[in-house]
Amino acid sequence: MHYAGKLENGTEFDSSYPRGQPLTFMLGSGQVIRGWDQGLIGMCEGEKRKLVIPSDLGYGASGAPPKIPPHTTLVFEVELVKIERKEEL
Repeated sequence: MHYAGKLENGTEFDSSYPRGQPLTFMLGSGQVIRGWDQGLIGMCEGEKRKLVIPSDLGYGASGAPPKIPPHTTLVFEVELVKIERKEEL
């Protein structure tokens, strides 16, 4: 998964693109925020989506200091690069 994460005001707090390495994780296993686990379901390889994630499905009341304040809605532009099935892992 390649992604760029921004606050609602457009401030980018993280992106996989400059690192040149997509994020790898198992969907539905709690390795990413709940908004991703829910918002990425049904995506196909090569598909891009914009996810607007409310605070309760992101980092909630604690935020993720110093870049993400408490109770913050997050905006992600995501691109599904590759799906690796369990038997391929």
